[in-house]
Amino acid sequence: MTKQQQQQNLSQPRDGGYTIIESLVAMIVVSVLMIAIAPVMAFSVATRVQARRTELATQAARTYIDALRTGAIKKGVTNPPGFPIQVTTQNVADAIAPTDPKSLYCVDMDGTGKCDVDSTKDFYVQGAWRNPSNPPDPTKTGYELMVRVYRADSFASGVTLKPNPKTATKQSVVGSGLGDRTMPVVEMSTQIPPTTGEASPYESLCARLKGTNGCE
Repeated sequence: MTKQQQQQNLSQPRDGGYTIIESLVAMIVVSVLMIAIAPVMAFSVATRVQARRTELATQAARTYIDALRTGAIKKGVTNPPGFPIQVTTQNVADAIAPTDPKSLYCVDMDGTGKCDVDSTKDFYVQGAWRNPSNPPDPTKTGYELMVRVYRADSFASGVTLKPNPKTATKQSVVGSGLGDRTMPVVEMSTQIPPTTGEASPYESLCARLKGTNGCE
């Protein structure tokens, strides 16, 4: 091959590379894969969001319980509010859902100093107490406590809480990342010993379980 022929070959355009059809096929394959993966990624993010919210709500419930056990929240005192309401039925979980957040205990998680109904981090805590003897002051006898933790935005305009959360479907960590604002995020129960009076925690619990004034 002469030098002139070599120069002509080098000047000719190359046909290598992807064609338009090949590029379109590659784009379609990538799109199909993204469509298949997107729901899994969205589900994973939603699960993490709801799990984190449940964790914070559990912390709020423990804060409320500790405040009751130490006497920081007192019966008849409105600052801070949130003393449990009385339930006279056989099950403390029969307590109806709250309607006014002003009577609930606020747990400020975003550092604004108050609970805002448009916040996704703040919580309101509802408490309900039960003692078979129906004492006028449960802090002297101790009581069974049920705690429900609601998101602050559960009390935003246009949101109606389910009146009886006991019979409604509970929220799940694998549910929607936004959750159900009409239901409590966390619900738990415990026993609160006397914060005033002379009865010991053991005597108080024994009396409530047996329906007597003492332990055998």
